Amino acid sequence: MNTKQLIDEAVSLPVEARVLVVDSLLRSLNRPEPELDKPWVEVAKRRLAEIRNGSVVAVPGQDVFEKIRNRFEK
Repeated sequence: MNTKQLIDEAVSLPVEARVLVVDSLLRSLNRPEPELDKPWVEVAKRRLAEIRNGSVVAVPGQDVFEKIRNRFEK
């Protein structure tokens, strides 16, 4: 099987399977380093807790990007 055939087959998979393939490929390129990832995991846990306890309100990504576009289109 050549690369194009492999990609064509991967693209035909259900979305959940494609996500798994992409995640696996990315992990093979950028192996996790627990010591580097540990602080980011703590930040993510803290931010999730802030959202859950209501001390922080999440802003939809679409709103963020619209604000950025508006700011730089001037």
